[in-house]
Amino acid sequence: MKIALVADRSPSVRSHARVPMLIEALRERDGIALDPYWIPTTEAGDLDGFDGIWIMPGSPYASEAGAVGAARTARERRIPFLGTCGGFQHMLLEYGRHVCGLDVAHAENDPRAQAAFLVQPLACSLAGHEGAVRLTPGSRIEQIMGSDTTVEAYSCSYGLNDAYRRTLTDHGLVFSGYAEDGMVRVAELPGHPFFVGTLFQPELAGDGRRPHPLIAAFAAAAGEHARSRTAMRAAAR
Repeated sequence: MKIALVADRSPSVRSHARVPMLIEALRERDGIALDPYWIPTTEAGDLDGFDGIWIMPGSPYASEAGAVGAARTARERRIPFLGTCGGFQHMLLEYGRHVCGLDVAHAENDPRAQAAFLVQPLACSLAGHEGAVRLTPGSRIEQIMGSDTTVEAYSCSYGLNDAYRRTLTDHGLVFSGYAEDGMVRVAELPGHPFFVGTLFQPELAGDGRRPHPLIAAFAAAAGEHARSRTAMRAAAR
């Protein structure tokens, strides 16, 4: 199962350093063997051959267009997608621009943009914090976690401009996780094989030797995508 890890890889980003341990834990604990490829945002233009696309933390990215394009490929080609922290933010940016038709920007990437900010500074930075997240009953994230509440780790200072929440939901995106103050922390796209974004970083859960349920669910969806592609190729012969 080929997985695209979209980010500008850096040893200083904790989530990047966790990846090898998580990949090994998925193989040992869940029997899921992933073949990960680190894809810099500047080279994220053609990801159609992958079974899963994970836009990882590490923003500001070298290429906003690359991160947005990766999210668009996953959405339009129905490739399992996970966006965490900066990946979540750019998933929202892609959806706002290409589904809702909004002229919007990301305040971290372009603080002097003429367009309105869909992603803006949080009232209080969450860098280095943990917080409770309330999950919507019946949502995919709630089913994955098996609970309506979870406590998660953050390393971010930007999130959704709440003025756009209604527009995004009117166009089909579902917000399924909220902080105690009601601000959005999770988004998902119904009808897609797997399309979930979180402002929190599930890769930082625990000591890395037991994959977060969300990461395991993403890996399982990638496995299903790989099996489906294999079956389609076999049928075409």
